[in-house]
Amino acid sequence: MNKILTSIACGLLTLSCTAQNASEQTKEPAASGEPSVVYMTKEISPEAIVKLYKALGREANGKVAVKISTGEPGGHNYLQPTLIKDFVDLTKGTIVECNTAYTGKRFSTEDHRKAAEEHGFTAIADVDIMDADGEVKLPVKDGKHLKYDIVGSHYPDYDFTVILSHFKGHAMGGFGGAVKNMSIGIASSNGKSYIHTAGKLETADGIWGNIAQQDLFLESMAEAAKAVADHCGDNIIYINVANNLSVDCDCDSHPADPQMHDIGILASLDPVALDKACTDLVRSSDDHGKIHLIERIDSRHGMHTLDYGEEIGLGTQNYKIVNLD
Repeated sequence: MNKILTSIACGLLTLSCTAQNASEQTKEPAASGEPSVVYMTKEISPEAIVKLYKALGREANGKVAVKISTGEPGGHNYLQPTLIKDFVDLTKGTIVECNTAYTGKRFSTEDHRKAAEEHGFTAIADVDIMDADGEVKLPVKDGKHLKYDIVGSHYPDYDFTVILSHFKGHAMGGFGGAVKNMSIGIASSNGKSYIHTAGKLETADGIWGNIAQQDLFLESMAEAAKAVADHCGDNIIYINVANNLSVDCDCDSHPADPQMHDIGILASLDPVALDKACTDLVRSSDDHGKIHLIERIDSRHGMHTLDYGEEIGLGTQNYKIVNLD
């Protein structure tokens, strides 16, 4: 039961794109009706993350927040500090997180800092638990479910945001990528409850008796992500590392082992296009083990997050891959 609650709380084809030389592609977000560019490499290394960052052509300036998942203690699939260190050093970034809405080992700031230390993140950079001193609200424009996004009070102190996500499955959302990381991930503990309950509860108390209908939760994630994107403007980029492709989230203390091979690292200025490219690469893989992750995505109606995100202007599912290998 603990595992189920932990997993739920953490978030609840052939490619139709063309690979072109990176030098031929625009590095700005796609205009309406045009495909967004998604850069990709099959190499999973510190150097590869830096290469993708430079390909995006948007420099991280000022005080930089690097949003990752520090991983629930007991889990082992989260992004390793050795993989992201060079990129964090290059951007002079601070690793940022918010506390969970479930009573695991990252529910309190003290425990969360301990988890970040045990997982090696405090050894490579400063780590900021952004809701340690409270929370603030970001406006949600024309939301069907959310009036605002409740985020850690430290978040507005940052000038630039990097959404550095581990792409994998998720017990409630179907999958976790850029959209989930910038919505549930930047939300405070209470903000996570607000998203999970589609605007019904603003505190984590009582969340388990009030989990929203599936699509309402998925739409609320997209609305919260749009609030973050609107707040940042052009001062945000998105990178997904598609490795350790478990059906379970890094918030799970006992995640299932991956049953398909790693895919690579992808990056974009468009979070919807980025997540869509990752899901398409899973579906088009020749690895039979993909059936487990596909089942997790589809059984939770996970693609609805991207459908709704596109509808509200968070991004587009029309993309083209630029292979940097």
